[in-house]
Amino acid sequence: MKKITIADVAKQAEVSKSTVSQYLNKRYDYMGEKTKKRIQEAIEELGYQPNFVARSLKQKSTKTIGVIVANILHNFTTEVTRAIEDACHGADFHTIICNADDDPVKEKHYIEMLRAKQVDGLIIFPTGDNRDLYQQMLDASYPVVFLDRKVEEMPVTAVMLDNERAAELAVDHFAEKGYERISLMTTSIFNHVTPRMERIEGYRSALRKNGLAVEDEYIVSADQDEMQEALEKLLQVEQPPEAILAGNDLVLIEVLKYVKHKGLRVPEDLAIIGIDDVSFASFYTPSITTVAQPTFKMGRMGAELLLDKIDKKDKQMSPFYRFEPKLMVRDSV
Repeated sequence: MKKITIADVAKQAEVSKSTVSQYLNKRYDYMGEKTKKRIQEAIEELGYQPNFVARSLKQKSTKTIGVIVANILHNFTTEVTRAIEDACHGADFHTIICNADDDPVKEKHYIEMLRAKQVDGLIIFPTGDNRDLYQQMLDASYPVVFLDRKVEEMPVTAVMLDNERAAELAVDHFAEKGYERISLMTTSIFNHVTPRMERIEGYRSALRKNGLAVEDEYIVSADQDEMQEALEKLLQVEQPPEAILAGNDLVLIEVLKYVKHKGLRVPEDLAIIGIDDVSFASFYTPSITTVAQPTFKMGRMGAELLLDKIDKKDKQMSPFYRFEPKLMVRDSV
């Protein structure tokens, strides 16, 4: 089959090639409605497909951004990436989403692959272990924004939750309800992932503020496949905790699985709060108190900041943008 070209569309619509080009690039300033309609009808009748690669080379832009997430299984990640995609779609940008699995090797591969594909910028949930690559992007003034995490001494604009405040809200609520033995459980802190470390610090500070002892045996960090064993060990100590703060949605699921398997009652046997307002929290029995992140606002801001960098807008950006968490009080405390 003969490849349909822009010249074929111009001939059928009885306009110049430059007019078709302006139409394809949505430059309608001096174009009448009848002309636009004729071009659109010609495109549909001929089955014309624009050559985006050629257009990208000419415009020096692929109108595409890459998003490298740490773990796509997190509810937080799903909602944030949806907000990023919405914001980019509104700006006529495409998104490519890659899942690094918190693996620096995969993250490195995706950074190099996306840059080779000449995406216009990157939003990264960084592992923190590819500092040389992050620095290369900074040195080249390549548009990049970090989301959910920061990397120490790396001046990349980052959009994050106030993680210490999130833990503080939960501990304060436990304390107000009379709980004294409060545990924090989080996924592995092997790579010193920012939200996890900050939530631990916020938990410790809130305990001290409420006059409660900080017991190291109540702070548990484990990979997801080790959570059940870690919970068993935690709740077998001489004075087991009365309450657990689940550091993210995946931890909360593991805690609830353990509770069901052991036949424990919530909150009578164990009070629970989870950071991340998962969809099932409001209709689980009993409903689960959570600390919500403004995920859609965070994703939209990350996208808008990156698009501003791509457009080289002369906009003063803060090194960090912090969002306030919100306690969603339900029945699990």
